[in-house]
Amino acid sequence: MSIFQDWPEPIVRVQSLSESNLRAIPNCYVKPLSQRPNLPSQNRRTTTTIPIIDLGGLYKEDITLRTKTLENISKACREWGFFQVVNHGMSPQLMERAKESWRQFFHLPMELKNMHANSPKTYEGYGSRLGVEKGAILDWSDYYYLHYSPSSLKDYTKWPSLPLHCRDILEDYCKEMINLCENLMKILSTNLELEEDKLQNAFGGKEESGGCLRVNYYPKCPQPDLTLGLSPHSDPGGLTILLPDEQVAGLQVRGSDDAWITVEPAPNALIVNIGDQIQMLSNSIYKSIEHRVVVSPAKERLSLAFFYNPKGNVPIEPLKELVTVDSPAQYTTTTYDQYRQFIRTQGPRSKSHIEELRSPR
Repeated sequence: MSIFQDWPEPIVRVQSLSESNLRAIPNCYVKPLSQRPNLPSQNRRTTTTIPIIDLGGLYKEDITLRTKTLENISKACREWGFFQVVNHGMSPQLMERAKESWRQFFHLPMELKNMHANSPKTYEGYGSRLGVEKGAILDWSDYYYLHYSPSSLKDYTKWPSLPLHCRDILEDYCKEMINLCENLMKILSTNLELEEDKLQNAFGGKEESGGCLRVNYYPKCPQPDLTLGLSPHSDPGGLTILLPDEQVAGLQVRGSDDAWITVEPAPNALIVNIGDQIQMLSNSIYKSIEHRVVVSPAKERLSLAFFYNPKGNVPIEPLKELVTVDSPAQYTTTTYDQYRQFIRTQGPRSKSHIEELRSPR
């Protein structure tokens, strides 16, 4: 029997647990001591924000401003792997409509949501766990995952039909996300001193690159010091564009000193982060950084993560233009189809998978 035919254990919706007013979370959500968020200590830390970059500078006639904007993006990709963007082209109204439609979905009756229940085979639909390891320690979150591109993978029957007009909003939102990702791919290529379409072509071209959306729902948690909404990981794909919950901070990024930095979203900003596929293509010039999500005892949290990925069967390896005698190829060849099976079977595991692909020295 294939491990992808079904989940290894009965699915329990975290939202149902939260709404049952339990005082202690089930043991399957309790993280090992070394992985628990040290919330009191973090509350004493000064919250640091990741770089905030105004993309409007790229479209001005001021050459100096454009050059400075490109430099800021390059520095963020090399040093942080994360940055926020403002003046990114998406209207605040569309961003809010998208969040509101998903808030309404997660507050529908459970029987309506479960009509969209997913399976490990594609993960598309309404879900509550990653990985198929039996007895795994789970994250305190539910989610909805769907494909947008390429068109051969788009299946509107897998998209929620309620609330009303949600599919139209999703279509508009994902279309804008694709435009932003394609622009960012050009910028990242230019900053690597490559032809501007180099990274896009390495993904299989615009028509074959993948775009998918994962909506994360983090219910209130009575013991947020014992669990996580999302365990530490770097994103397995290419680029991630996150529409965060501006009201409830939860995303944390591992800093250069290994401390967890809470990201405070800027108004109407989107959060961009580099995924493992671009780290490999750039031969580690750009960094995919570990991040995690903490949960709140008092408030629910919602975020929309749009993933832009290579075509599944395209070979991914360091680009030859970035491999030199002084900087030899750091990774062996893989495909995204092969790569993403790791997280689909084992769930988020820090940066363990990309480290396994490092070339022997």
